[in-house]
Amino acid sequence: MEHPEIKSRAGEDVSPAEDMKSALSDFMSEFKTFSDGIDARFQQQEDRMTKLDRKSLIAARPVLSAGAHEEVPHQKAFAAYLRSGDDEGLRDLPLEGKAMSSTVAADGGYLVDPQTSDHIKSALNSTASLRAVASIVTVEATSYDLLIDHADMGAGWANEDTATGETAAPQIDRITIPLNELSAMPKVSQRLLDDSAFDIENWLASRIADKFARSEASAFVAGNGADKPKGFLTYPVTPNAAWEWGKIGYVSTGVSGGIETGDPIIELVYALGAEYRAGASFVMNSKTAGTVRKLKDADGRFLWSDGLSQGEPARLMGYPVLIAEDMPDVAAGANAIAFGDFAQGYTIAERPDVRLLRDPFSAKPHVLFYATKRVGGAVSDFKAIKLLKFAA
Repeated sequence: MEHPEIKSRAGEDVSPAEDMKSALSDFMSEFKTFSDGIDARFQQQEDRMTKLDRKSLIAARPVLSAGAHEEVPHQKAFAAYLRSGDDEGLRDLPLEGKAMSSTVAADGGYLVDPQTSDHIKSALNSTASLRAVASIVTVEATSYDLLIDHADMGAGWANEDTATGETAAPQIDRITIPLNELSAMPKVSQRLLDDSAFDIENWLASRIADKFARSEASAFVAGNGADKPKGFLTYPVTPNAAWEWGKIGYVSTGVSGGIETGDPIIELVYALGAEYRAGASFVMNSKTAGTVRKLKDADGRFLWSDGLSQGEPARLMGYPVLIAEDMPDVAAGANAIAFGDFAQGYTIAERPDVRLLRDPFSAKPHVLFYATKRVGGAVSDFKAIKLLKFAA
């Protein structure tokens, strides 16, 4: 049966299917127009929100920076002082109790800003120095006192029917570590300071840390204690069999200026008390390490083993090895290897602040920066360190 024909508005006869097709086409066209309009509005709204977010971020950035880092005002004032000598910003900083690390010193220059101070401390702790294994304490005084009980307190066994006697008193020694002034004086041209691209804070921190680290490392090993730390090699030494408090015991290699087998190394390890061996380490310089790493045990195995991963120290007899270049070379009578628990055996005391004085006159046209800190060091437990003496 044929479909009835329908007259169009134009007077033409069309079938229902064609009319439906035409209506659907008109609907899709109108829907596409509507959809494009919605997409355009959404894009406009997204662009507007992005612009608002950028403005908000830029406006909030100074506030966030100042709130998150309270040291920023000091850092800016300190940078101005380094570059031009303008200390007005530093003088206006408030003094607030524990914030002394970010305030102005009365005399002798200004305290460096906390970021630069942390940079210096981090560099000092990462160097090949006794700092890596020793005990480090922070003090505000001019010296640090240690009370050492180097004898066991008396004790005894008893039951409820037995009268107990008075126990012996412990033997207490007081060790005083004076803090001495360590200084460095890096130099830079005024022209370089005037260059805004020059990172003066990091440059200065690196130079100061380098000079401090070399001076400290030498003093902790061989310092004579006169206006500097007392190095552990400058204390009296005695054969370990005759050891007494106040001296450091040593084991001999049996060969003057040399070592032929690993037996003296084994003897050195067990000369140290069991309570110290768990945290012990070897200390020697590179030349000595080159000699020792050739030693083998009775089964032909090397006593020395390199670290299994990057950053892990080499090991000798299973104990870590600190390479400290200030240790003496292998020579006749030299105490070239130390072994011990240095966290208990040697104490480094220091003040937390670093002071800086700008001197634009003494070395014109260069500018000198006179940096100082106070640090001291001394043996704190004579039982915790043993030496290997290259002697018969």
